[in-house]
Amino acid sequence: MTHRKITIAIDGYSSCGKSTLARQLARHLGYRYIDSGAMYRAITLYFIRSGIDPQQPQQVQEALPQIHLSFALNEQSGDSEILLNDELVSHAIREMLVAEKVSEVAAIREVRHFAVAQQQAMGKGRGIVMDGRDIGTVVFPHAELKIFMNADPEIRVKRRFEELFPSNPALSIEEVRKNLELRDYIDTNRDESPLRKADDALILDNSSLTREEQLEKVLKWVAQAAS
Repeated sequence: MTHRKITIAIDGYSSCGKSTLARQLARHLGYRYIDSGAMYRAITLYFIRSGIDPQQPQQVQEALPQIHLSFALNEQSGDSEILLNDELVSHAIREMLVAEKVSEVAAIREVRHFAVAQQQAMGKGRGIVMDGRDIGTVVFPHAELKIFMNADPEIRVKRRFEELFPSNPALSIEEVRKNLELRDYIDTNRDESPLRKADDALILDNSSLTREEQLEKVLKWVAQAAS
């Protein structure tokens, strides 16, 4: 492990394993892991529960100050879990209903400004791994290491289906495919902070990599960035 702590920004498409890699790195390096995607999902969950219409700007503006997001370490798993207004919602935010709405909510300018401000505050001091869609381009544009992840679309569909199916047994793989296609379109075409590769980001296509091979590859990048 390197002595000089850095900021690691991981961006990429949905279901490329960004969170898995970020958790691996955080554990190995002794860094803090912040799941920015979980933050947007938690905001979406609040909107759903509170009947907030994302198409109504006044409703959105009035709702955001009522949302408090934080992370707590699960002592048993070692994972960083998200709390929405002091309620642990790590499982609730993975429901298909949230997955269907999160890209729409995350595309809202006020929502992104709200989340980015919190992410930047959490990231002060380095020694952090954060993954999302705009971490290397907007949240931490000066991060020492930026990674842009991708994988074959069908592999991404399979991964997401396997993630969602245990809690959504009526789910079909075609539903997952359509959801990912829609999320990709929204993420890359939204006006506010669209998904794109930072000019200085390293590309990681993990279509044919095991988790162990992926970690080994990125740890070499970390060592180079921290030298």
